[in-house]
Amino acid sequence: MNTSKMRRKVVPAAVENGDSADKLDQLLLSAAICNGEDVAPFVRKAFASGKPETVLVHLRHFARSKESEIEDVCRAHYEDFITAVDDLRSLLSDVDSLKSSLSNSNSQLQSVAVPLLTTLDSFVEARNKCKNITLAIQSLRTCVQLVELCGRANGHLSENNFYMALKCVDSIEREFMNKTPSTTLKRMLEKQIPEIRSHIERKINKEFGDWLVEIRVVSRNLGQLAIGQASASRQREEELRIKQRQAEEQSRLSLRDCVYALEEEDDDGFNGISDDGKDGYSNGGNGVLGFDLTPLYRAYHINQTLGLEDRFKQYYFENRKLQLTSDFQVSSMTPFLESHQTFFAQIAGFFIVEDRVLRTGGGLVSKMEVENLWDTAMSKMCSVLEDQFSRMQTANHLLLIKDYVSLLGVTLRRYGYPVEALLDVLSKHRDKYHELLLSDCRKQITEALAADKFEQMYMKKEYEYSMNVLSFQLQTSNIMPAFPYVAPFSCTVPDCCRIVRSFIEDSVSFMSHGGQLDFYDVVKKYLDRLLTEVLDGALLKLINTSIGGVTQAMQMAANMAVFERACDFFFRHAAQLSGIPLRMAERGRRVFPLTKARDAAEEMLSGLLKQKVDGFLLLIENVNWMADDPPQSGNEYVHEVIIFLETLVSTAQQILPVQVLKRVLQDVLFHISEMIVGPLLGESVKRFNVNAVMGLDVDIRMLESFAENQAPLLSEADASQLKAALAESRQLVNLLLSNHPENFLNPVIRERSYNALDYRKVVTISEKMRDQSDRLFGSFGTRGSKQNTKKKSLDALIKRLKDVN
Repeated sequence: MNTSKMRRKVVPAAVENGDSADKLDQLLLSAAICNGEDVAPFVRKAFASGKPETVLVHLRHFARSKESEIEDVCRAHYEDFITAVDDLRSLLSDVDSLKSSLSNSNSQLQSVAVPLLTTLDSFVEARNKCKNITLAIQSLRTCVQLVELCGRANGHLSENNFYMALKCVDSIEREFMNKTPSTTLKRMLEKQIPEIRSHIERKINKEFGDWLVEIRVVSRNLGQLAIGQASASRQREEELRIKQRQAEEQSRLSLRDCVYALEEEDDDGFNGISDDGKDGYSNGGNGVLGFDLTPLYRAYHINQTLGLEDRFKQYYFENRKLQLTSDFQVSSMTPFLESHQTFFAQIAGFFIVEDRVLRTGGGLVSKMEVENLWDTAMSKMCSVLEDQFSRMQTANHLLLIKDYVSLLGVTLRRYGYPVEALLDVLSKHRDKYHELLLSDCRKQITEALAADKFEQMYMKKEYEYSMNVLSFQLQTSNIMPAFPYVAPFSCTVPDCCRIVRSFIEDSVSFMSHGGQLDFYDVVKKYLDRLLTEVLDGALLKLINTSIGGVTQAMQMAANMAVFERACDFFFRHAAQLSGIPLRMAERGRRVFPLTKARDAAEEMLSGLLKQKVDGFLLLIENVNWMADDPPQSGNEYVHEVIIFLETLVSTAQQILPVQVLKRVLQDVLFHISEMIVGPLLGESVKRFNVNAVMGLDVDIRMLESFAENQAPLLSEADASQLKAALAESRQLVNLLLSNHPENFLNPVIRERSYNALDYRKVVTISEKMRDQSDRLFGSFGTRGSKQNTKKKSLDALIKRLKDVN
């Protein structure tokens, strides 16, 4: 055991002033050695000074000074060594005993390990055999699994379950190709797997090709069914609007009788394509518009599994694009009117299918591709419509195609396709359609008017009344008449009403469902043209060319009065069909559009009646203008005229409305008044006396009495207007019988009592008035001062009027 002692650092003691330099160097060297410092500086200094001996002396001196210390240390270390050697010698006996023990243990171990090693060798050999057997079993198991998987793949192939067959092939290639212990099996797999994939690709592409052929027929049927559903939906909307209009009309007539009912709308599933499927490919659904996309999705899925997804997408898009292009072909052998439904249904079905593929195909087609196809289809459909519409010359044909196109727009708009361009084409041909429609109505109206016999319509049954009167709101009372019923109009009225109503319905049908919501003004504009240009013109021509008697003229005037009520119905009907509230349509009501025909009919009737009256007024030639006594019961002509007028009124009031009858009578009475004044003004009467004037006064009073007697039929105001028609003759007679004729010169009196007289006529007639005692130029002197005064007043009047003239 070694003992280490810490060295203390030796510091040289202070040197006395008398010590020499050598002594100092010796001390410094000793201190450096004791401290373990480097003595190289001392050595270099000694050699540098040329005194190496001094250093050696110092070193020897230092060594001698340390010898005692060295001996002490060696002595201490020796004692320790001796102690250690004694300890080692004491261990020798223990080591010998341990050695013998180890030898015995080794002998025992050898005797025991030899059999164990033999057994271990047997175990190692058995374990190697087991490993070989296990490896063989695993190889057999792998082969069995491989063969089973191959058999399963063959079974899927035979059942055309290509996806599962591909999954089996992929599993074989991924899990068994590198682990197959049999080189024969491996070579077989390397050869058959590509062939299986090629076989599946050929089979699935053939199925997809068959689907492409089948989907064209399916698309046409699908488009027809979808458009048919849109038509049925539109029909339900129309029925609902009719019910709403009926409710509005009922509400307008009687608010308390309103009946409210909850309409339960059936959701027939317009889209009709269910997203539920029984397998991974079925996206056709079970709805009304269900169609089978299984072959398509199966082909797409198989191509995805084969790693041919992009190629299949391109193949699908190109084939569908070719199909759409072939769908655009319009046969020149078949009229477009017959083929337009198939043409548009095919396109509609195509894009319904593409919409479903876009939404459920998992990226088979992109939205951009479908939009590009739709833009192409829209451009082609617009060009076809432009071309076909430009050739059509029948309004009904144009309407049929327009209705189907609008249904196509409704159908495809439900699938998100923009159809504004189609609607713009329809709006663009709005004017042409209405011109054709006006032309058709002109022909129909001309034929209806030509067939009119100007006889009152005879109705035996209630349905005839409903069909010819109530359906056009021509009735003047809500009370159902007794049957048989004789209408005040002829058959031409309901016939023309039916034509106009059909025009309104066709116009509304063309304008509706075309993208324009408020189209009443357009319908109203063309209805105005139909009434003012077509119907009014045809009636005017009929009046001017075919009226040959009073009866026909009276029937035509009665028809015009009924037409006035019918025109109100036409505008209300147009407003209702256009979805405009009746109050708004009535607020914008305009003047009667058949004014020219109505005025012409009344003028024609008045003219014929005037001709009849003129025949009776020929008897005015029998009047004695210089009678000795005034006739007490009037002149003969006035009796004939009144009989005719009373007969006219009793007949006309059966068919003519009151206001029409008033206007006609007013015109006839005005004419009678002119005819009474006419002879006094003409050359046939050279002179007349006061008795003749008094006879005319009686005649006029009888006519005025006739007018007043019409008050129960007309009204007091209307009777007064009839009486006012005789104003000229009445005021002339009053002037001639007046005691102060010069009052005619007073503006106030003239305006009040003689406003219908022309002063030139007054001068001419007054000059012919003579006194009874005056043969030619006599005076009223023989009759006393009264006559003289009247004569003077009349002469003064004549003189003043001549001066004014």
